[in-house]
Amino acid sequence: MQNVINTVKGTALGVAEYLTPVLKDSKFKETGVLTPEEFVKAGDHLVHHCPTWQWSTGDESKIKPYLPKNKQFLLTRNVPCYKRCKQLEYTEQEKIVQPEDGEGGWVDTHPTNENNVEGSDTAEMSNEEKAEERQNNLGSVMADLALTDDDDDCEAAVMEESDLEDEEDEAEAKPIFERDNVKSESSDSVGEIIQTRTYDLNITYDKYYQTPRLWVSGHDENRHPLSVEQMYEDVSQDHAKRTVTMENHPHIPGPPMASVHPCRHAEVMKFFIQTVTEGGRELGVHMYLIIFLKFVQAVIPTIEYDYTQNFTM
Repeated sequence: MQNVINTVKGTALGVAEYLTPVLKDSKFKETGVLTPEEFVKAGDHLVHHCPTWQWSTGDESKIKPYLPKNKQFLLTRNVPCYKRCKQLEYTEQEKIVQPEDGEGGWVDTHPTNENNVEGSDTAEMSNEEKAEERQNNLGSVMADLALTDDDDDCEAAVMEESDLEDEEDEAEAKPIFERDNVKSESSDSVGEIIQTRTYDLNITYDKYYQTPRLWVSGHDENRHPLSVEQMYEDVSQDHAKRTVTMENHPHIPGPPMASVHPCRHAEVMKFFIQTVTEGGRELGVHMYLIIFLKFVQAVIPTIEYDYTQNFTM
């Protein structure tokens, strides 16, 4: 039933996107949205710092005139996925932020140790106090974006905190992971074979929501396409069939692909912009996709695509 509802919503949004005029003037700082030109700028920055990502044209018949022909969407292939989401277990490294807020809190799987960050500011509050305040503020935002059954607009992702680093500290991306020949690995503890899946990821520009949108398509260890239900095994169960739905790709023909719905992306990005600004710094629009990839990781936590540079708030 949920898939039927999502299909109807997708069709309606497709019509709305067609009728929505292309955003011309930047509203990045005010609302967290992007113009097509800003999307291309952020994409160029991502490709430069993380060469596993590349620009793609897609199907010639589906080219969007408001984007350069050779920069219609971003693509990375053969991203490894070693575990199913149900295999993830809570560890001591994870924190529950605001567990008593009535919304169940959210899990910070990559807590930041501010004391290990070089050049950290030590103004009126200690690093520990600053980190706690930022986590509480971010936890409040994520709680507000929590999934609810009565959300008519869309189902929003409960996103995890980004482990970010100062944009001015242009750290180089980690070495490219050799993905092309990913093999199954043996598990010494139980003698089992890890069935390694791989995913192709796309980032498109959504003209209606005026934000990036993430798409994923998976294959098993024999390079056979994964079924819809198999792909949902690699999606956080809080988001499967709700925030992540199967829809037609705007640039590639063929069967529907899994997509992270973009309805709250601008709202989350606006929070990051405001937080950085309150710290006396400025968040450039070129950093958009670096941050975007980090906060959507909560939706697909076992797909190991994030080899981008870090950024701290």
